[in-house]
Amino acid sequence: MNRNEGEAGGIAICDMLEMFQIDEGVVSSTVWDPGCSKNVMRKQRNWERTLALKKSKRKEEKRRRKQNRVQDKVICPKGPQLSKRMLKAITKERLEEARLSGPRLCVDLSMTDCMSHKEISRLAGQIRRVYGLNRKAAQPFHLFLTDLSQDSLLYRECVRMNDGFREYSMEMTEKSWLEVFPEDDVVFLTPDAEEALQSVETEKVYILGGLVDESIQKKMSYTKAMELGVCTARLPIEEYMIKKDNPKNFHSKILTINQVFEILLTFCDTGSWVQALAAGVPPGKGYMLTPEATLEMKN
Repeated sequence: MNRNEGEAGGIAICDMLEMFQIDEGVVSSTVWDPGCSKNVMRKQRNWERTLALKKSKRKEEKRRRKQNRVQDKVICPKGPQLSKRMLKAITKERLEEARLSGPRLCVDLSMTDCMSHKEISRLAGQIRRVYGLNRKAAQPFHLFLTDLSQDSLLYRECVRMNDGFREYSMEMTEKSWLEVFPEDDVVFLTPDAEEALQSVETEKVYILGGLVDESIQKKMSYTKAMELGVCTARLPIEEYMIKKDNPKNFHSKILTINQVFEILLTFCDTGSWVQALAAGVPPGKGYMLTPEATLEMKN
């Protein structure tokens, strides 16, 4: 066999190998005959990259299904696994019950005039997360959005960013919360309040100022509540958490509305501020549980 015949034979063998369906779980790499053409080797490398991509997608899909199963257990912890239609019906029924007898939470959106377009977009995203948390909660709240005009930038951003926003199971009104709720029923939640929130009562309505972290106007919501003469309260971060050392010496008790809402939901579910704060206060805020609170968590 001369040299040309040998090269032709090598290319033929490579072409035959390319025709096989190579299973990714069996073949991880291939040793090529030096006689194989660059084109065949390129095709094989592309094939291996495709296999790796498919494997990655299957892994992500497996993770997503597992996460959905966990969420379904939260919605319906007992009994057989239900269909999506049944779970949707159960969620709708639970939210309707909350509208009749659940604790009330209102997001005050009257301060969007002092926010940038970017901040308003972030607020729209936080509203979406609040609603998502409420849908999955064992004991959901009756939610309100006040001072929300349909011709406002925030409303348009909510519709753009949140699928089905117009059908959300919550109250939306252009009115101020002062027009919707009696002042005696209101508790305005602000990190600047002197009194710590002790419990969540169904007779009260808890107001959250619709501001985002970028809004630097300090004590804006607190000042507004003081001017109106309504009751104020803060989350009991100081009672159960302490500042922790960090390189930037950064400590902040300012939370997004969805973080505050998650803390309230967890407290209503567990009756423990320790568990609620541990779950809802991000580590980046520079706070950690006190030794006593940590011991309570372990017990």
